[in-house]
Amino acid sequence: MPKIFRISIWVVSDTRFIILGIGLIFSGIIFLSVFGNQSTEISLQDEFSKCFEYHDDSPPTEIDCNAASENKMIIFTITVLLIVCGIVSLLKGMKGRWDQNVKPEDMVGPGSSFDTRDEPDDPDQNDSK
Repeated sequence: MPKIFRISIWVVSDTRFIILGIGLIFSGIIFLSVFGNQSTEISLQDEFSKCFEYHDDSPPTEIDCNAASENKMIIFTITVLLIVCGIVSLLKGMKGRWDQNVKPEDMVGPGSSFDTRDEPDDPDQNDSK
């Protein structure tokens, strides 16, 4: 894995991991609901010697049971990967340090290192007088 990709994943904030996890789990469920109907018919037909594909406007056509089973396993694998990646992302987001846990040197605002009005010769410092 390239070093740039590893760095970009670990820099993402914890809230984004939670949002990403919810999105991955949701997409896994949607993927299964869209493509799952095809695999339920094949699961029932695996018990018999011949498998058929049913159409609304034409008679059933015979298909290869092994190829249909492989397609079913591919759909199942993609769904499981999406959901597992979503769960891992949720766990990383919940386990990690939250966005509010900021180092003092990285804080922005009054009294921080990024506040430019703290300098004694700054003309903006006397603007409020």
